[in-house]
Amino acid sequence: MRQAGRFLPEYRAVREKHTLLEICAEPELTAEVTLQPIRRFEMDGAIIFADILLPLVPMGIDLSFIPDVGPSIANPIRTTENVAALRPVDVDEALSSTFMALSLVRAELPADTALIGFAGAPFTLASYLIEGGPTRNFIKTKSFMYHEPETFRALMEKLVTLTIAYLTAQAEAGAQVLQLFDSWVGYLGQEDYCRYIKPHSAAIFEALRHLGCPTIHFGVGTGELLEDLSEAGGDVIGLDWRVPLDEGWARVGEGKAVQGNLDPAVLYAPHDFIRE
Repeated sequence: MRQAGRFLPEYRAVREKHTLLEICAEPELTAEVTLQPIRRFEMDGAIIFADILLPLVPMGIDLSFIPDVGPSIANPIRTTENVAALRPVDVDEALSSTFMALSLVRAELPADTALIGFAGAPFTLASYLIEGGPTRNFIKTKSFMYHEPETFRALMEKLVTLTIAYLTAQAEAGAQVLQLFDSWVGYLGQEDYCRYIKPHSAAIFEALRHLGCPTIHFGVGTGELLEDLSEAGGDVIGLDWRVPLDEGWARVGEGKAVQGNLDPAVLYAPHDFIRE
């Protein structure tokens, strides 16, 4: 469920001239790289080219992307004052390039090809904000969550407000499916997830209900959290590849779809094995 075109020569040609942030700032470029894999492979869905951290920039976050490292935040969130200083965001103004790109892509896509919009979930966004970049252990994030629970809750509430507005505007601009990426929530135990995170994710899905768009709830390494992820919301629940498909679907519950479940490393196997 990530952008499918990163290995394509036509995408690499664009990246030779433009950074990721430059592509995201230009609706025509965003639309072009979104459509490249659709033109080549005729997939039944396109996911808008963006990054989950883009909405943090208008909050006052100094974001950059370092080659071979990933996102870097020069002014991470570490105190109550830092959280209070985060600016409210007018998404229509601050993130208009993404919405314009969605409209351009929707106009070019075949009628039977879905357009997927997405946003980062509050915990994943908070992890980047607090850590200042990628991490393997989330020590700063968990320490902040445990030592400053009220401040952490205030941060999550600001991110919930932003995420609801961002996804709502994406639907209004042409997105037909909305996905919430909680990439790092699998680093939490069930008790912490239910206490600190689940209510905020649930608030987002509840707020999106009136839009009539199917929603996807995606996480990494979330086998122990499947029931709680499903209860938090989403018409489609992402399954970790370590969870058997039948078992995972049963745990997700009636009336929901699933996606995922394939070990990415299988794609390096022989073709016959992949088909099997």
